[in-house]
Amino acid sequence: FHSGEREEKCVIEDVPSDTLVIGNYKVQRWDIHKQDFLESAPGLGMFVTVTTPSAEILMSKLYGPQGTFSFTSYLSGEHVICLQSNSTRFVAFAGSKLRIHLDIRVGEHFLDESVVQAKDKVNEVNFRLEHLIEEIHHISKEQNYEREREEKFRKRSEETNGNILWWAIVQTLILISIGIWQIKSLRDFFISKKLV
Repeated sequence: FHSGEREEKCVIEDVPSDTLVIGNYKVQRWDIHKQDFLESAPGLGMFVTVTTPSAEILMSKLYGPQGTFSFTSYLSGEHVICLQSNSTRFVAFAGSKLRIHLDIRVGEHFLDESVVQAKDKVNEVNFRLEHLIEEIHHISKEQNYEREREEKFRKRSEETNGNILWWAIVQTLILISIGIWQIKSLRDFFISKKLV
């Protein structure tokens, strides 16, 4: 995505609890002379801020023009990941456009390459099996989280439907009572004018 200098851009990630989130980014700046995005100049960095669903700041850190950040969620829900450049007006290209390449992986597990490249095939197979088991646990946790969200949504929908039903009943009773009152008023009017 594109951004101006000092402009904050945010991404919302829906993350289950106890899940590792890894983000890689790279910033490029716009060169007026070459009319293209070039690798960013030294000194340009990014403030990365992560906010939990309860509006607590989980992480706030300054990184360079290219970097990797990671955090582990302790609450399930929508986490807000914001990026903002640290440039100042004294920088030669102040006010220019930035291109930010962002890659966010949720539930990523690190592979230990020294074990993967081990000569002992039994250890390698064992390690890969453990990695697959971790992935299965992560997928199971993700499914449970989605199931909880679906259940909350279903309960909220049922409550809303119940409220709509009661509102329709109240409206019907009000209309019937107004109709009866109008009929009675018209009848009394006609009787008082001796039209009936």
